[in-house]
Amino acid sequence: MATTVAVVGYGYWGPNLLRNYMEIPDTHVKWVCDKRPERLDEACARYPSVRPTTDFQDILDDGEVDGVIIATPIPSHHSLGTASLRAGKHTFVEKPMTTSSEQAAELVDLADKHDLILMVGHTFVFSPPVRKVKELLDQGELGDVQFITSARVNTGSVQKDFSVLWDMAPHDLSIIYYWLGETASDVHVTARGCVAPDNPDVAFLRLGFASGVIAAVDVAWLSPVKLRRTVVVGSRKMLLYDDMESAEKIRVYDHGTILKDHELFGGSQASYGTGDVFAPELDTVEPLYAEASHFVECIATGRRPIADGVAGLQVVASLEAAESSLRNGRRQDVRMAELLERA
Repeated sequence: MATTVAVVGYGYWGPNLLRNYMEIPDTHVKWVCDKRPERLDEACARYPSVRPTTDFQDILDDGEVDGVIIATPIPSHHSLGTASLRAGKHTFVEKPMTTSSEQAAELVDLADKHDLILMVGHTFVFSPPVRKVKELLDQGELGDVQFITSARVNTGSVQKDFSVLWDMAPHDLSIIYYWLGETASDVHVTARGCVAPDNPDVAFLRLGFASGVIAAVDVAWLSPVKLRRTVVVGSRKMLLYDDMESAEKIRVYDHGTILKDHELFGGSQASYGTGDVFAPELDTVEPLYAEASHFVECIATGRRPIADGVAGLQVVASLEAAESSLRNGRRQDVRMAELLERA
């Protein structure tokens, strides 16, 4: 039996979502919703079988709709997600899930109460390189993770309605939390607005974890080159994930440093070892297709999504803590335990 879904929001990201859902076997995209009739005309010209509507209520009232995909501006995520879940629809919300952790916790609670799937659009979690790194970490290939550094910078994509923290940092936060299986316990941020003083377009996040891992995430809209590069240093090996590489997106380095007692110098001396470098083979599936297929599978089977509502809450809570750190100039705790208890 086919799973019936509706796409809400046909702006920047909506066309990509609609295209992928149209390609999933045993999936029927019944509706596309947008306030702008001209955008609906574009959607129907490409996909004549999809029904257009400017009224979200048409989707909520349709008993055939199993899942709702929300790809609207961030401030509308909470209200639309709430209405969708209350109408008994499994709900997918683009990242970041909401504009506040309280709103995110409300969606998590609502989905749990109604036994519905709530999933967030952390697309990179479904990227083959990110999945491969997770596999290597779970297998202990790198040993114990010591620290992670990440740089994500664009060339001139300055936004007016939100800061670089809310635009770019969710990608790296969701990836790192997925890899480690834990949320940062605290965060410290320095940032500035180079173009508009009141809106940060460059930010440096420093994350601490209860396990002892530390991470640095640098994001910026202003750069002469586009970078998507992450380094994971373990106790046994090190790893470079460069998403801009066309061929070897992951390289694992069998390098390490060992402290040995040295009688001659009366202390310890570092011994640096250099071994093989290998690039693991990766799948070629489009991350967005894998994400969309996962949502449909979770609707059909009741499986809890990899990027579930709690994952969305983790990122939003971290962004809130980052903003607080930016305001007060101090390291800020991430209130996950309190928020999960409330949800």
